[in-house]
Amino acid sequence: MIAGHLLYLEMPAIKLFGRKWLTATDDCVYPGLFEVFIRIAWLVPIVITCIKYYEYTWNCQSGGVLVRVYLLGEGSFLIISILLLLIIIKLSSRGSIMETQARKYVEPFLAIKILLILPEIGWNVLGTLWMYGSSIKCSYEHYTMSVVQTLVFFDWVLIGLTIGGLALIFDPIGSLNKKYLENSMEHAKISKTWLRRLKYCWWIKNDESAKDTLQHAAALLSALSRGTDLIPSDVIAGLILLRVQEKRERHELRRINSLPIPVRTSDAAVIFKNMPKWMSLENAVHYMMLSEAIYGWLFMLYLHKCSGCFNLMKNLTCCACFRRKRIPIKGDNCCYCYLTGVKYLSKLSTDNILFASFKNNLCEIPFFVIADDKTNKIVIILRGSLSLRDVITDITADSAIFECEGVPPGAQAHRGMIQGAKMILRQLDNHEVLERAFNMYPHYDLLITGHSLGAGIGTLLGFLLRQRYPSLKVYAFATPAGLVSRELARISEEFIFTIGVGDDFVMRLSVDSIENLRTRLLMVLRACRLPKYRVVLNGLGYVLFGIPEKDLEKMWKSNSVIKTISGESPLLNDRNINRLEENRIYEPDFTKRRFSQVRLYTSGKILHITERNVDKSDSKKKKLKIKEKIFEMRWAQPEEFTELIVMPRMLLDHLPENVGKVLNRLAEQQKNLSQNIDL
Repeated sequence: MIAGHLLYLEMPAIKLFGRKWLTATDDCVYPGLFEVFIRIAWLVPIVITCIKYYEYTWNCQSGGVLVRVYLLGEGSFLIISILLLLIIIKLSSRGSIMETQARKYVEPFLAIKILLILPEIGWNVLGTLWMYGSSIKCSYEHYTMSVVQTLVFFDWVLIGLTIGGLALIFDPIGSLNKKYLENSMEHAKISKTWLRRLKYCWWIKNDESAKDTLQHAAALLSALSRGTDLIPSDVIAGLILLRVQEKRERHELRRINSLPIPVRTSDAAVIFKNMPKWMSLENAVHYMMLSEAIYGWLFMLYLHKCSGCFNLMKNLTCCACFRRKRIPIKGDNCCYCYLTGVKYLSKLSTDNILFASFKNNLCEIPFFVIADDKTNKIVIILRGSLSLRDVITDITADSAIFECEGVPPGAQAHRGMIQGAKMILRQLDNHEVLERAFNMYPHYDLLITGHSLGAGIGTLLGFLLRQRYPSLKVYAFATPAGLVSRELARISEEFIFTIGVGDDFVMRLSVDSIENLRTRLLMVLRACRLPKYRVVLNGLGYVLFGIPEKDLEKMWKSNSVIKTISGESPLLNDRNINRLEENRIYEPDFTKRRFSQVRLYTSGKILHITERNVDKSDSKKKKLKIKEKIFEMRWAQPEEFTELIVMPRMLLDHLPENVGKVLNRLAEQQKNLSQNIDL
């Protein structure tokens, strides 16, 4: 029943001039208030100008009538615009997000407001002729000239912003006939629109070999967005509501004493007691530093905003492309900026670097190979997402067959990352990188490490190389959730160590979790009783001051009950996650529509690190000499990261510098803990 309501619910996207736009009837409140403020600020000086200068217009040598028309017309136009905007604001603030009928008169008034751009352009042309032309000759009055010149200039700016805004909210598929929306032909049309959007980006339009990747990415984006009519402001409001809903559910679970409390500890000796020796916190800190270093000179400038530029310049190798190369370096510039950043952040010498490729195309990420004297390993370090090409690789996230020695038949993984792993393996083989490395360091073992996208591709590269190098190990940081099928995830625990921090959203990001999030967004938007402008305003307050207890209940309609405490939408429980018919992509009910054929999970033995705030009066805090936080660890299962949760630190906990800081503080915490034990 809920699915039926969601499917046939009239969506809030606005309809103007016979087409749908990427905005809604309740999106006019804050833009309208801003424009009212601007118009009033213009109206006051133009009224003063009319009072002071109107009598002089009768003595103009030529064009006095045009000056009077401009002054009176501009003042009248500003008054009409302000009144019209106030009406639109009033109408736009009515009703909840999904109650579009309460705002049915916004569309005609907004159409009138848009059409008023034409006379506004005419009046501004007249003002421009007066100020900068020779056809109008009137006596000079400093105040009037300054006011009109300023008004003409900023009016052109406002007109440009209005036209630019219309172009921004233009929906290229908004004119499609709704009755054909839910069939395979329409799905293909929408996919082609997404494909054009991706190809229009100049940084990927020449990657002809990536045509298949772009098509899969476009098909996924089409399947996720088709049939919902959700616009960006709805998504923002929905995320705010989801955060309130999740806190409300936690309070309810806490009230009935059924909130699961995972077993955590701050003692690394306890966590790693029964683990293999190659898994350790010390190694994690070291390999995370290398995973940060592969982000290169841009990341170096980001971390060292004041001194980074000077450190980069003094370590550059000028005209390196004309010199004899000591190591194979692909894709860097003539001054080796990327390599300089890598060496500075990793504290490695050139002798330790055996190979480096900084080429960045679709499904091809930068990586470098080093001989690590500290751990006696040959280490392959892969970079995470840093460019829009990497984002396209990330969103080519449907499942595909992953064929590899030692992997069960029919195993599946992230399509874009499979291609990325195969591209890196091809480069390693073509340049015989590993063969030369082990000839130079025969007693070293092979290890792969990376962060985010680098962790995902590194995991699949580990599977591809494991038969050649049985002792291979992988350190993966913030690995994406939608990476491998469940059987592969079990196998990966033998040689992959995955580390995640806090509420990292990428560790919960998969096609499946995004599809569930889409359904949950529609559910909370439907259940919300507040208008959108109130939701957004409350969201700003939540960022600054947190969510007050009273808002946990007042957000929702009295007859609306949302239950997603189990972690998965009840609409999705009856589907088979292992087999799915192809035509389910075109399922009219988007709450049942599934793009990926199987559910994909994160890989490896997962160490999840969270922080525990400590009161100032806590005696343990004084013993540990930790000023702000104590970090705790636990071993987690892949099933715990199948749902996206909306939390304040969901993005910050993913950033590589924050993961590195947490690991360093955790290592420091262990030293202080061991010192206390010795005392």
